[in-house]
Amino acid sequence: MYLANSPFWLQWLYPSFVWHKSRGEKFIYLTFDDGPIPVVTPFVLNTLKTFNAKATFFCIGDNIARHPEIYSQLLSEGHAVGNHTFNHLRGWDTSNRDYVDNFCQCDKMVDSLLFRPPYGRIKRSQVTQLRELKPELKIVMWDVLSGDFDNSIGPEKCLENVIKNARNGSIIVFHDSLKAYPRLQYALPATLEYLSSRGFKFLPL
Repeated sequence: MYLANSPFWLQWLYPSFVWHKSRGEKFIYLTFDDGPIPVVTPFVLNTLKTFNAKATFFCIGDNIARHPEIYSQLLSEGHAVGNHTFNHLRGWDTSNRDYVDNFCQCDKMVDSLLFRPPYGRIKRSQVTQLRELKPELKIVMWDVLSGDFDNSIGPEKCLENVIKNARNGSIIVFHDSLKAYPRLQYALPATLEYLSSRGFKFLPL
């Protein structure tokens, strides 16, 4: 179960997390979780380039180790990066020590103050320990979830999830993963075309 837009009460419960950016300007912040990997991440990069869009990639450390050339490409093309742990750990199911160690393993590879917990699941105690290590760490969530990871929906529904909920300052989640690719192939270019036609620009976090 997931919601295409993050409810106000959830944002109220975790006010120190970044849920969206300024609502005052027509900027959108596209984010991509779980890469970098062959085929899918290059598709994303080529699509972004077509629309002169910049984005933020929350990378899994193990995937960076396996595909360093793709990681180097997304950096060289001007996109931002963030930590997504080394092994895509679910914080609620992981001890604090293992979670922090896994974060640190990825942190050695990703030069960033941005962190997105996999699945959006993290214990308050884990947040405390991470911020003791990196006081300026920004934990980035989202206010629009495309649902591209959901095999039960079609690509048109994935697009609908985005365009119905996106507004000024929205942080939108897509995934550069094999699981998401069947929906991403359709929804990403369609999202960029739709929002561009309405005057939005796409910036990295």
